[in-house]
Amino acid sequence: MRIAQVPPLYESVPPKLYGGTERVVSYLTEELVKQGHDVTLFGTEDSMTKANLHAVCKQATRLNEACIDPIAWHIYQMQIVMENANEFDIIHFHNDYLHFPLSYLNRYRHVTTLHGRLDLDDIKPIYQKFYTIPVVSISDGQRKPLPFANWVGTVYHGLPKELYKLGEGKGDYLAFLGRISPEKRPDRAIQIAKLAGIKLKIAAKVDNADKEYFETKIKPLLDHPLIDFIGEIGEDKKGEFLGNAMALLFPIDWPEPFGMVMIEAMANGTPVIAWDQGSVPEVVEHGKTGFIVNDMEQAVEAVESIHKLSRPLIRKIFEHSFTASVMANKYMQLYERICEKKKTLSRRPEIDVPFRKGKFNSIVKTDASLS
Repeated sequence: MRIAQVPPLYESVPPKLYGGTERVVSYLTEELVKQGHDVTLFGTEDSMTKANLHAVCKQATRLNEACIDPIAWHIYQMQIVMENANEFDIIHFHNDYLHFPLSYLNRYRHVTTLHGRLDLDDIKPIYQKFYTIPVVSISDGQRKPLPFANWVGTVYHGLPKELYKLGEGKGDYLAFLGRISPEKRPDRAIQIAKLAGIKLKIAAKVDNADKEYFETKIKPLLDHPLIDFIGEIGEDKKGEFLGNAMALLFPIDWPEPFGMVMIEAMANGTPVIAWDQGSVPEVVEHGKTGFIVNDMEQAVEAVESIHKLSRPLIRKIFEHSFTASVMANKYMQLYERICEKKKTLSRRPEIDVPFRKGKFNSIVKTDASLS
């Protein structure tokens, strides 16, 4: 099959540093090429891929100090994709709704994976207006804010099977990996470690937007013998970091769309202790690959029970459900279904959608997709 992959341009594919969406696009693209498909990646020139690379700009826009307006490059990317649309059986977008107006008016086959949070009121009219656009969720929980969107499937993220190996967990520490931010709740992780009396290693980046939160809320909590703040680590160190950990702490306080770090831990055989939010119940099998908790007391009890879980079983479950090959196979099923399905439009029921209240304090009627 001739497939176009259209990622965001903020990072290369794969990303040089942080970049969850671009990593997933990379894993998917390389697996599809491995399976024998003709894949073209519309990414940055500094991307690394075995697919055909159609370079839209020279460098990831986030790392290019000369780039002032990254949206301009994304609009340019959309035009390049449109001009080449007839070359592909299907176009797979990964940049949210940016292409919706163009795809709505054209007849090429396409699908869009939504990688981020959807519980924002501002985006609801978009998915109601563009009701025929087929979209894919990365967890069923991600769909909840937009039940009327044209969902055609859920595909969980996957990692290359050989990327990580089974670890022994002999490091006698708990791990927190990812990003320092209020919704990730590193403060909870620190409290769990202190209550359990076990060392916590924090390997996390601090974005500019979260520097104040880090300085005022988290940094004062780091001055403790059980807490070791490492900072951001590269992909080459994740395996050792997670493989040696007793467990990964994932104490989130937001509707996490997926949570890549959970399956990274599972790939190393490392159990996950996670709050019952967002995708967590779909990724973590309570009592098998980790524990799902709702409060601090349950979290500490989970730490004390972590030795009861089988690391080889956790790795086996990862291989069954969360590898790149599993992900690619499920996307191929969606691609084939979309290509075979004839485009049909139907009248949609009207629902009330509250817009921002202006001086008229009004409610605007709009459509919603229930297909």
